[in-house]
Amino acid sequence: MSDPIFPTSPVVWADAARQTLFEQWLAGLTQPHALRPDSLRAASADASFRRYLRVDTQGGQSLIVMDAPPDKENCQPFVHVQSLMAQAGLPVPQVLAWDEANGFMLLTDMGSRTLIEVLNPETPRDAQAWYLEATDLLLRWQLASKPGVLPAYDEALLRREIQLFPDWYIDKHRQFSLNDAQQSTLAKAFDAIVAHNLAAPSVYVHRDFMTRNLMLPAQEGGGLSILDFQDAVYGPVTYDIASLLRDAFITWEEDFVIDITVRYWEKARKAGLVGATSASGWGDDFGEFYRGVEWMGLQRHLKVAGIFARLTLRDGKPKYLADAPRFIHYIRTTCDRYRQLGPMLKVIDEIENIQPQVGYAYGRM
Repeated sequence: MSDPIFPTSPVVWADAARQTLFEQWLAGLTQPHALRPDSLRAASADASFRRYLRVDTQGGQSLIVMDAPPDKENCQPFVHVQSLMAQAGLPVPQVLAWDEANGFMLLTDMGSRTLIEVLNPETPRDAQAWYLEATDLLLRWQLASKPGVLPAYDEALLRREIQLFPDWYIDKHRQFSLNDAQQSTLAKAFDAIVAHNLAAPSVYVHRDFMTRNLMLPAQEGGGLSILDFQDAVYGPVTYDIASLLRDAFITWEEDFVIDITVRYWEKARKAGLVGATSASGWGDDFGEFYRGVEWMGLQRHLKVAGIFARLTLRDGKPKYLADAPRFIHYIRTTCDRYRQLGPMLKVIDEIENIQPQVGYAYGRM
């Protein structure tokens, strides 16, 4: 998850030996790529141990340097997925040079502004064209899918991810001890969520396809480009559309979410990714597909709430937990909509110390 760009931030090195390795590597690239090392500056950081630097060229362009300490980050998946996306005709950074042993990479610069920077939830009409373009990119990625190329987003991985919520959010962040009945309720709900998500057909999954990882065109007339794809897997077709429209950092009214989702679904069905003409036959009815997106979004929100707690408590990055209320809202809304998840909603309310509303619920399924 990339942060906004900071063009004038200086480059600070905590490890002098790593700084020396970097300067030696960059010096070897200065002539072949016409770099101006004196222009090196911080570009962005993300939720991992990677960071990005920007460096200008003699021709007035800029390039991006990835700094990914090899004892903490593996760049191989990034290179692998970049190749797959480039082969699918997707706009992704080009790898110009890679020091695999030391975790340095030189990339083309896809721009300095993320899509989220120009979005306003109060004016969804202004955002519609951007979201439709994003879904077209997503469909292109999904249509390139082949089994056995990327790691499987299987039951084991789904369960490891969803367990982050009780382990990090409930236990360590909220410091709430679940009793036996509450543990049993969550276990049953997690079983249902995982089973529901595994019912969807599998495609390539970016796994963090959201507005902070979509870059605005650097020049007028250009299109969006895609970043932060190194965690891609092969799994439920519902994941990336849920990630895009139930964003970690921006919330839309449901009529906008449904509008974009149904347009995406119509194209996905026409392309044979879902529906009667697909191999699975799953998702031919939009209601079935939308339920699948909601349950997949629930999985993601539970996972990310746990990750944000871990980033704060283990990694010293407290800013992410500021968005935790958004995730709890997503979780509670979905649980309230489906009777099967009603007991889980009760547990969430007990953890959050929320008094349940007394009255009639409409539209529950």
